[in-house]
Amino acid sequence: MEKIIEILWTKKSEKDLNSIYNFLICEIPEEKSYEIIKNIVEKVDLLFIFPKAGSVELQLTKLKREYRKLIEGNYKIIYSIRNNKIYIHTVFDARQNPNKMKTK
Repeated sequence: MEKIIEILWTKKSEKDLNSIYNFLICEIPEEKSYEIIKNIVEKVDLLFIFPKAGSVELQLTKLKREYRKLIEGNYKIIYSIRNNKIYIHTVFDARQNPNKMKTK
């Protein structure tokens, strides 16, 4: 198994985290909103140790690259592994229509 040397958040995934946080602070206390985001980031950090911890994302199997997913609460974290690096592509609220993820 390849040793992961870096986890890279795409601009899209960073925007997703900001959007989630901005939505949450309108709905729940700021401390809880921050905790949810922190939990997502900590879940991603586990990929340094277990890069294939996430299962293959079946919604994206028709694409050229293999995409995997981690679940944290209501959120699906989509990532891929290339050249000893993990790319976080999107953080998707799993309560949404799954077909919407294909367009992201």
